[in-house]
Amino acid sequence: MVVIRLARGGAKKRPFFNIVAADKRNRRDGRFIERVGYYNPVATENEKGIVINAERLEHWVKNGAQVSETVARLLKQSAKAAA
Repeated sequence: MVVIRLARGGAKKRPFFNIVAADKRNRRDGRFIERVGYYNPVATENEKGIVINAERLEHWVKNGAQVSETVARLLKQSAKAAA
C-alpha cells in the first residue's frame, strides 16, 4: 500500500521533513516513490513553513494512497492559513 507520510531530514536539532509518497513497507527515511512537498517546522518569518504540490497529492489519493495522521493535520493547517 502507498502512504503519504513525512521523511525526516536536516541536521541535529534542525528538523526538516519531506512529504513523500512511499510504500508502507519501506523505512521512514528510506526509499520513496515521489516527493510531494516539504514541511519546515523551524522556518523563520520570511521562509515558507509548508509547501505541498496539491495536484500530485490529489493524484496519489485518487489512486488509493492513504494519508498519514500527521500529514492530514498539516494539510488542514495549510488550508486554514491559505484561507
